[in-house]
Amino acid sequence: MIGFDYGTSNCSVAVMDNGQPQIVPLLNKNTIASNLYAPDRDIITHWLNQQLKGEQQSNFQKERQVQLQKSQRALRELAFDGIDTDLVFGKSALEKYLEDPEEGYYIKSPKSFLGASGLAPLQIQLFEDIVAAMMSNVKSLTEATLGREITKTVIGRPINFQGLHGEESNRQAINVLTNAAKRIGFKEVEFQFEPVAAGFEFEASLTKETRVLVVDIGGGTSDCSMLLMGPELSNNDDRTKHLLAHSGVRVAGNDFDIQLALQGIMPSLGMNSLLKTGKPMPTSSFYQALAINNINEQTAFYSAQNRRELVQLSRDAKETAIVERLITVHDHKLSYQLVNAAEQAKIALSEQDTQTINLNDITDGLNAEVTKETLRLANNRTLESIGELMKSAVDQAQCQPEVIFVTGGTAKSPVLSQFIQEQMPNIPIIVGDHFGSVTSGLARWADKVFK
Repeated sequence: MIGFDYGTSNCSVAVMDNGQPQIVPLLNKNTIASNLYAPDRDIITHWLNQQLKGEQQSNFQKERQVQLQKSQRALRELAFDGIDTDLVFGKSALEKYLEDPEEGYYIKSPKSFLGASGLAPLQIQLFEDIVAAMMSNVKSLTEATLGREITKTVIGRPINFQGLHGEESNRQAINVLTNAAKRIGFKEVEFQFEPVAAGFEFEASLTKETRVLVVDIGGGTSDCSMLLMGPELSNNDDRTKHLLAHSGVRVAGNDFDIQLALQGIMPSLGMNSLLKTGKPMPTSSFYQALAINNINEQTAFYSAQNRRELVQLSRDAKETAIVERLITVHDHKLSYQLVNAAEQAKIALSEQDTQTINLNDITDGLNAEVTKETLRLANNRTLESIGELMKSAVDQAQCQPEVIFVTGGTAKSPVLSQFIQEQMPNIPIIVGDHFGSVTSGLARWADKVFK
């Protein structure tokens, strides 16, 4: 049995060993990036079919008959062109995409889309296959490291996958995750809130009963849970009455990256400039170009109609050449590249005050400089949402926390840690393992529920 953090930015796995959780190395690292690259979207279903066996495979072939026929055509075309037909995962997937953004199919953070409203059945099936392929890769790596088959898992989940349609979105996302996990060989699948899992890991360090506000700022969602924790409570199999309150929004690390790109990079592509009429440049296309976690916005940006509108926008601009850079983003499908550049700058700003972003993929010699202040100003609204989330959990619980436990990769940002301290200045803050607290807590819970 394993605890499985199928995260927006990274995936990780933990097992219990002599009563303590141990992170399982995946390709010699504790995490693997939640990225997938396929030379053609249609072969994802084919690749997954090859991983399945027996009844699972025969059922899958019946359900995906049309998609598998399409995949055969795609495979023949790729073979004719001499292109490798295998899928690539993790950091290698990003590197493969960056080699030629105009070719292949790349997806980062599919978890961000699972609760999206308005998805057609074929879209849901595609996301289920993408998730299953990624889970299959992680499961295989885990079994290779441990030397045994894994059949039971507790998977982490946010409080809310999407802000729209509430529980309907959550049910859709849980169904996708459950179907994917069972398809690739997990016989028993349970879920636990990610902040609660992080709380279970923190609880192991407590010496007395304590009210803990867990603030989990991940890649795709921010979640807070008010928990009653302590050594005498940890042995209970039913923790329902100790889980005092939960709140969660679809605002997190990806939003920090997108907002930093919007404020730090897009002015170099014409945002905030003027039209020939003297009116300000419309901003919608600049946002759409960066909205990698929004299917509808990305579809709109990369449409043929939008390209025609971008050409007209560049003609209407006072500085035509600068706005034409946005057309370059469209033509070469550089959205992920821009957001990735902002993400790397955000990480660098944890250690330094300024960072230069190289934009040579758009125009030779083009750079943009960002600072910690740029990051803070760009994310004022995002930070306010996190502050409201913390307040909501406290109000629901009708009590104040005695300690704040902060986890999640985005929590490494000094801008965020300073903001959290400002919200509750008199309450001590403890920062956990940014990438391991949730995973370890999931393994602890797996040890209880699968006894």
